[in-house]
Amino acid sequence: MQDNVIQFKELALKNEILSALENMGFVSPTPIQAAAIPFLLEGRDALGKAQTGTGKTAAFSLPLLNKLIMNQHKPQAIVMAPTRELAIQVAAEIKTLGQNIAGLKVLEIYGGASIVDQMRALRAGAHIVVGTPGRVKDLITRDRLHLDECHTFILDEADEMLKMGFVDDVTWIMEQAPESAQRVLFSATMPPMVKDIVDRFLRDPARVDVAGANQTVAKVEQQFWVVKGVEKDEAMARLLETEETDASIVFVRTRQDTERLADWLSSRGFKATALHGDIPQSLRERTVEHIKKGVTDILVATDVVARGLDVPRITHVFNYDIPFDVESYIHRIGRTGRAGRKGKAILLVRTNQIRMLRTIERVTRSSMEEIQLPHRDKVAQARLVQLSQELETEKEHKALEKFSELVESLRDSLDIDTTTLAAMLLKRQQGKRPLFYVGEDPMIAEIEREKSRRRERREGGTNNNRRGYGQDTQDWDTYQLQVGREQGVQVKDIVGALANELGLGKNSIGAIKLAQGHTFVQLPKSMSSDVTRKLRKLRIRQKDVGAVVCDFDDFRESRGRRDGGANRDSRGEGRGFRENGRREGERRFDRNRGGDNRGSYRGERGHSRRRTEA
Repeated sequence: MQDNVIQFKELALKNEILSALENMGFVSPTPIQAAAIPFLLEGRDALGKAQTGTGKTAAFSLPLLNKLIMNQHKPQAIVMAPTRELAIQVAAEIKTLGQNIAGLKVLEIYGGASIVDQMRALRAGAHIVVGTPGRVKDLITRDRLHLDECHTFILDEADEMLKMGFVDDVTWIMEQAPESAQRVLFSATMPPMVKDIVDRFLRDPARVDVAGANQTVAKVEQQFWVVKGVEKDEAMARLLETEETDASIVFVRTRQDTERLADWLSSRGFKATALHGDIPQSLRERTVEHIKKGVTDILVATDVVARGLDVPRITHVFNYDIPFDVESYIHRIGRTGRAGRKGKAILLVRTNQIRMLRTIERVTRSSMEEIQLPHRDKVAQARLVQLSQELETEKEHKALEKFSELVESLRDSLDIDTTTLAAMLLKRQQGKRPLFYVGEDPMIAEIEREKSRRRERREGGTNNNRRGYGQDTQDWDTYQLQVGREQGVQVKDIVGALANELGLGKNSIGAIKLAQGHTFVQLPKSMSSDVTRKLRKLRIRQKDVGAVVCDFDDFRESRGRRDGGANRDSRGEGRGFRENGRREGERRFDRNRGGDNRGSYRGERGHSRRRTEA
């Protein structure tokens, strides 16, 4: 990564702000800060495209603090955030950045808290108001929040705000903004609703796009486990017990799931608490305080309530349910790896969700490591180690003498020896987290089955290639795509689009023949209507592919020999192929024909199950 050449001291920021940055150890701005701050200091409207973890809060906060008039009573800026948690976090960061500005008042307002207290705070005066759109609108309509002296309006995480249904509130608030006010919008993505807000309210905005410069992913180790062998609840327990965690967030999709999983984990001795949008704000704030102080170690949460959650001791994020989109995933894993610490994210993914996993990897430009669950004997060993550590701390406890007398009394009354009594007490203490298991671990059997399947696929592919067998072609159609070399398309573009946009695996992509103005590709006849619909809408390099079924079947090399000699595929390996020998009206495709190494692709597959004879 290229270092920033600019430093904060080179920007036109006041000394109070620079001294605060210096105290915090910040010397150089992040890319979004370096690009946005000069525009915002000029007073220009601005549109920033940036994901979480890029430093966008400071990007709009520093210029805002720089132009405050401290003796002005009414609010000078409104910052809107999609959730209470994010509003609280943004307000806290503004206060930290302005810690050396005497008399600075930053007020956070949101639903679920006393509106009377918030109205009282507004009467006392505030320089900056940070709030959720619903409560901001409510206070404006009650004539308690006055905008006549507001010179800046900021929408943070605008895409999430509008996706959550705040479009009408945001539009109404922006309509109340003074004509001369500066309007600033930050968003990770630019869906149509965000573009509508930009086009309507921002005037010739400076555009800053550092969406690809996200630092969150780089700080977090990412792994995934494919759900096989055991249920996800059992998988979560194994991971929580064997990973070296401090505090963790487990993300699920629904409020019901947060409560169910938190109860399940609690019943097995974990210090887990549910966190979702229907919990009263006071209880949510207390829950966050508990995890900060170590009273709770695990939060089972939904996406919305965890936005803006900043707890340095969170070392792990577990994605119990895969998110619906990449942005949500980035926000999730951004809850760890904070305050300069390393973080880890583990995703539990079902086999039919692998496509979303690959999309996340592609968009975040990262690679996740596939892991296997620890065997339950390893889990039991981890429990034993933990028990030993806990007992070690009790060795010198002053009350042990009393308990020793109790042990002797129980031993005599039950007429058993001390070892047997200790074993009975240990068995009672372990509850639902046994220190050893009886019987075979289902994960071991699943791992062996997976090894066997992979071995069969590997051997089947080897045998097919060695014996010159072609693929069974009766289940394939050839499609002509209206893009080719003239449009700058390469084979990797075709394969990537089919895999990422249609969700096709390598076993579902046949031969590919790239020509000047078009491309031929073999796809399964058995594609679902949903996949076929996506194929009709497919775009490659910003061009519609216009896929249509055709009769093309000559995927042999166009430049080389056609005498039945050795053909070469893109890896340079010799492959024998048979002459066409095709009857009229019969379509046959020899999967071992490599094709033009400028543009042919042959999907690699094992087909031991399709072989007819050796």
